[in-house]
Amino acid sequence: MNELIQMPVRESAGLTAAEVHRFSAVEIRQRVNLVQEVMQGIMKRDTHYGTIPGTPKPTLYKPGAEVLCVTFRVAQEYRIEDLSTDKVARYRVTCVGRHQTTGIALGEGVGECSSGEEKYKWRGSICQEEFESTPENLRRIKFSKYKGNVEKKPQVRTEAADLANTVLKMACKRAMIAMTLNVTAASDIFTQDIEDLPEELRHQEASQPATDPELTKKWVGAAMAAETQEALTALWRDGVKELQEAKDIPAYSAFKAAVGARGEALKAVAEAKSDPEPQPEPDPAASTESQPTDETVEFEEVSE
Repeated sequence: MNELIQMPVRESAGLTAAEVHRFSAVEIRQRVNLVQEVMQGIMKRDTHYGTIPGTPKPTLYKPGAEVLCVTFRVAQEYRIEDLSTDKVARYRVTCVGRHQTTGIALGEGVGECSSGEEKYKWRGSICQEEFESTPENLRRIKFSKYKGNVEKKPQVRTEAADLANTVLKMACKRAMIAMTLNVTAASDIFTQDIEDLPEELRHQEASQPATDPELTKKWVGAAMAAETQEALTALWRDGVKELQEAKDIPAYSAFKAAVGARGEALKAVAEAKSDPEPQPEPDPAASTESQPTDETVEFEEVSE
């Protein structure tokens, strides 16, 4: 006797389609739309995600990854590999995303963190006495630039054991965000986690140091003087390259605003030229051969 086999119900905009082992184009579109709807309706800027200057897409934070996992019912499962030594705490974590209802493994993400990284390897000395009493190979002077001023910061090496838990949590966080981007196919909307960016760029994002007035004047002035859209586009490429190399975030923001304003102005001029104002129709009752009287004055049109 033939048995009746009941196929599982497809999940609308979900992550499982076990009966055919593939998604249709409509379902993929639904998933992408759902990510965008959650981003616009639920997530908050600077809490769930943020935009880092110089990156074209928003950066996904851990709270935002958790929201996406709840949305798609993804449970996290961690595999931890301890690569630590006596002097360095180091962990490599694989985060497996499993569907909460079916238990199907949907994808993985790998993250690694070490106390040998720059931001974990050193800490500021408590006082000058601590700095001087520390062996020379375990201390240094860190130079940094803040608001145009160069600062000297005495630092000493950290103890790996004191950072073991922090390093492990950071590795799990990186793996979890990587898994979320892989499983939800949200990489076209979000980019890497902020913790993976260079320290100098993260510092500038937080402090917004003073800009170079001459650099700002140079590129803002050039943008406002562009005469065509093509010239403005070429100028944008050159300006972004120089400003990113200078790591001058306020100058970049001012240049971006100037390019946008000039682009709108050039667009308005082009539209005005392509759509001239209609000329008034001549009055048929008026005679073209009539001569001006004392009450009638004729003006000759003079082109500028």
